[in-house]
Amino acid sequence: MTAASGASPWTSGDVHADAIVAVAVLAFAYLRAWRARGVTIPWTIAWRGIAALGVTLLAVSGPLHALSERYLFSAHMVQHLLLTLVVPPLALTGMPAFMIDALLAPWCRRPFTRSIVRWITRPIPALAAYAGVLVLWHLPVAYDRALGSHLWHLVEHVMLVGGAVLGWWPVLSRSTRAPALPYAAQILYLFAFGMPMTVVAAMVTATDDVLYRFYETAPRILGLAPLDDQRLGGLIMWVPAGLVPLIVFTAVFFRWVASEPD
Repeated sequence: MTAASGASPWTSGDVHADAIVAVAVLAFAYLRAWRARGVTIPWTIAWRGIAALGVTLLAVSGPLHALSERYLFSAHMVQHLLLTLVVPPLALTGMPAFMIDALLAPWCRRPFTRSIVRWITRPIPALAAYAGVLVLWHLPVAYDRALGSHLWHLVEHVMLVGGAVLGWWPVLSRSTRAPALPYAAQILYLFAFGMPMTVVAAMVTATDDVLYRFYETAPRILGLAPLDDQRLGGLIMWVPAGLVPLIVFTAVFFRWVASEPD
């Protein structure tokens, strides 16, 4: 889809049937998994799983998606932040151990695939996968390709969410098959977690050129020139890239302190 494609005004939003169906299927699977175990849903966990689905729908269907896909790079960065720094933490902490282990079970039946699961969820491979996906989809060629095709845009979002889930896994996993790191190691890991997005944000913010040609021809709204929009998007990435890991760092630190014997 191109910027000049006679789109409806962004305020009317975009309703993507595929996004709604995907979220509905995930919601059904989530609730079915609870019922299958006959477990009463603790609200302290359930609200996070529900919120993850709600934020996903907010990000990929509606005004934010229309702004991202047709008008503003900065809006697209808000979308990417939701998909990498909000949805995965909510999803991982919104599923108890039995649910995550059930999802991993088919991959853990054979020694080879079980070793792959354990390897990819360890700190260095997990962070490398997250960083690689993040950098790849913010390269100008890949980025413009995603905006030129709904299918590629869908692939981009799936990869961003998947890479971010792996990136958050060593800290937030409840699984017994592929557990999170000990608290001390989580603290060290979180120092590195924000670096990939910070690097991408610095690249986007510091350049004097418009990196993404799609937005050069997009209709201008809110009085933002393409380069100003790009720099705003970079700043939008930059601040949460440091703030969100810091919030999680603080939570992990206090959990660590609370877990120590008196």
